[in-house]
Amino acid sequence: MARSRNKTTFDKLKYEIANETGINLKEGYNGDLTSREAGTIGGNIVRKVFESYTGNNYYTGKPQ
Repeated sequence: MARSRNKTTFDKLKYEIANETGINLKEGYNGDLTSREAGTIGGNIVRKVFESYTGNNYYTGKPQ
């Protein structure tokens, strides 16, 4: 049961990040995404998980 809840939470985070970055992520097949777009979503997921786990901002090398 927890696995299903985590997948739902992960999906919500994935779509939230895609929306924030302006990437058109559809429900289901997204094979038309470029590697850069998919990497942007994945990288931002890692950043948010890191920040929530440590409470620290993840250094990106760019001013925010």
